[in-house]
Amino acid sequence: MEPDWERPDAHVVILGVPVHAITFSGLLDTIATWIARGDRTYQICTASPEFVMIAQADDAFMHVLRQADLCVADGVGLLLAARFLGRPLPERVTGSDGLPLIAERAAQAGWKLFLLGAAPGVAEQAAANLTRRYPGLRIVGTYAGSPDPAEDDALVERINASQADILFVAYGAPRQDLWIARNAPRLSVKVAIGVGGAIDFAAGRVPRAPRWMQRLGLEWLYRLYREPWRWRRMLRLPRFVWAVVRNREQALSEK
Repeated sequence: MEPDWERPDAHVVILGVPVHAITFSGLLDTIATWIARGDRTYQICTASPEFVMIAQADDAFMHVLRQADLCVADGVGLLLAARFLGRPLPERVTGSDGLPLIAERAAQAGWKLFLLGAAPGVAEQAAANLTRRYPGLRIVGTYAGSPDPAEDDALVERINASQADILFVAYGAPRQDLWIARNAPRLSVKVAIGVGGAIDFAAGRVPRAPRWMQRLGLEWLYRLYREPWRWRRMLRLPRFVWAVVRNREQALSEK
């Protein structure tokens, strides 16, 4: 039987981007299904309001988000937008929380992981922390690399040689997702996920927001406090809110 989120009506389209109704539990079960199939590389995008706004002006990125096998709601703004559109999503599924949860399941199931991206040395520290936290976890490759297409051949060869099952790519949006889509036909991994800053978090290089801020969906505010240079990126949030409201009003007026 197909997972609930694979039903045609089990996603909400937010400014052209399909966001699937899935929980962390469903994500882990879906990954297990895809690894068992082993027929190709499945792509997961951890979408946020920032992703959606970047895609409005980037046709290639919009195409990747629409063609991805799964787009999860990594951002409270998407949950609020989905509720506003009358199609609420069950929970926020973030790359920051997803990486350790997948690592925990991988340690139990024997899945092999590869960490690609972040600054030099960060993936190695993340791997050390994760293997210490989850005994039995097999991280078969770590590499900073670059999303430059000139490096694609060497990166694909390195990843395939590791025989990893799951690839985490941390080049930030849209580069990580474009990299996965571009190279998926040649990759032997079963699942590839763009995880943004999740490897930095796992390495302990960037602290997570306090739990109460995470629960309230205010992690973005904590990151802005810690990294004030991000303020220009945060300007996309009010633009996202206005675009969602305007798009809904336009849709209603056309009925």
